[in-house]
Amino acid sequence: MKRKIALALVIFMVAILAYLLAWPVPINPSAWTPPVAAELSGVYAQNSELSKIERLPVDGFAPEDVAIDDQDRIYCGTEDGRIFRFQADGPRPEVFANTGGRPLGLIFDRDGNLIVADAVKGLLSIDREGKIALLSTQADGVPFRCANDLDVAEDGTIYFTDSSYKYPLTELKADILEHQPNGRLLAFDPLTKQTRVILRDLYFPNGVAVSPDQSFVLVCETGSYRVRRVWIRGPTAGHSEIFIDNLPGFPDGISSNGRHKFWLALVNRRDAVLDALMPHPFLRKIVWRLPSFFQPNIKRDAFVLGLDTDGHVGQNLQDPSRECFAQISNVVEHKGMLYFGSIGENAIGRMPLAGFR
Repeated sequence: MKRKIALALVIFMVAILAYLLAWPVPINPSAWTPPVAAELSGVYAQNSELSKIERLPVDGFAPEDVAIDDQDRIYCGTEDGRIFRFQADGPRPEVFANTGGRPLGLIFDRDGNLIVADAVKGLLSIDREGKIALLSTQADGVPFRCANDLDVAEDGTIYFTDSSYKYPLTELKADILEHQPNGRLLAFDPLTKQTRVILRDLYFPNGVAVSPDQSFVLVCETGSYRVRRVWIRGPTAGHSEIFIDNLPGFPDGISSNGRHKFWLALVNRRDAVLDALMPHPFLRKIVWRLPSFFQPNIKRDAFVLGLDTDGHVGQNLQDPSRECFAQISNVVEHKGMLYFGSIGENAIGRMPLAGFR
């Protein structure tokens, strides 16, 4: 009997080892050595400034982004497809529309339409009555798998990201672990109704912001801890460069205050285990085969940076407490207030801007 038990254990262990080492996986990891993570000191020194955030509850989860209309009403979209509208003073959220997908980035165009990057449906426009129109679902014959964030230039052009043409949003971790350039920065022309590719080969491109002078567009590369700048006007139009690199967290949403500042949301801090795995594709395949709770996972954290138009850190807002308004995915400045989206809350956040200008 003991021999049978021992043999069964050996077979079981061999089977587990074979599974971990050789079972097919959907990811094709590439080797990448991340830069050494910046210390949480100096411009990134820990603080509790974001503990002042007020929660505005919504009947849904993970309101990724916030947009504000010309009547100061506040909009957010939740993971079940609904877009909620709050009154200007914050209470009484009502359902404004339901995309039937997953609304992520939100922004109003000059005609008062709510433009939505929907991870499932694509690029959408919603008029003042809540009627939804489909703008775009593909570029160069390649369908979007994860339309993510967006901004609208003064000429009406909508700049937006398709975070991955390989993986949908529900497989975000696969794209991050794979670390292949599966994403694109795109532009939709509302006159021609055409979508063109501005920049290819990005590592999970996410947040988008047009500069106040309309000369460049910023795009966050969540998978590479950096923000890239793409020039759209002037003698360097079409050229791209690093705007800020080696961030202490995963950059998600970014927005311009229309004057001199970009607000950047770091949805989570860097993960030392993930960084250690990135140079080793084979190990990442093994990690993929493990149960989710053994893999690197997002944690409760709150981290926002204010950047000037040259990419220098001017504001550093954090809250490392367990009670923090966690996993901030977007920050919008409006009339003396900061508004926060989150992928970890059933509320949006709001906080006075005083002291952080």
